[in-house]
Amino acid sequence: MSVVVAVLLLGLGLAFIVAEVLFPSLGLLSLLATACIVGALAVAFADSTSTGIRFLVAVAVLVPVVMLVGFKLFPKSPMGKRMVAPGLSFDARASTDERDVALLGREGAVESALRPTGIARIDGRRVDVVTRGELVEPPARVRVIEVTGNRIVVAALDAATSPSRPPAGSSDPPSTDPPTPSGPAPRAADPTTEESA
Repeated sequence: MSVVVAVLLLGLGLAFIVAEVLFPSLGLLSLLATACIVGALAVAFADSTSTGIRFLVAVAVLVPVVMLVGFKLFPKSPMGKRMVAPGLSFDARASTDERDVALLGREGAVESALRPTGIARIDGRRVDVVTRGELVEPPARVRVIEVTGNRIVVAALDAATSPSRPPAGSSDPPSTDPPTPSGPAPRAADPTTEESA
């Protein structure tokens, strides 16, 4: 008979734990759960030590499991629906401008140097864009090749990048032309001055 009472008290204590998680009561239901579980252990140990140890192991396993179940059920409870914001799902497009998706494949003109980020005018809009690493100077033409979230990737239509720096991976050999001397050109000798000397 005492084992049945211990089981009922343990079950009632676990139910109070779930109730505390689903309906916060400022600790009142937690106190009732603690009292029921301690009472169940006391009744079980009063019956026999082996029964008490079994109940102690059951409490150590069941209390965390029941709390986990309660926290899983909490967002679906009436109180949880009021307290927990729904948030964004992976399908939500809140961080993207719907107009950006339509830019894929469109062409535009660079307005500020892309190093690799900058601004381009595409379809009449100033858009923050990024290249794949190359430097593109204005007024080069670019095409949108990728739109991921709020990241718009462009590529130059012509191979013209910065004239001062060759594009990455360029295999052009260095120039072999001799350097031109700087400074004034030497004057040719005057034949009249040579004769008189």
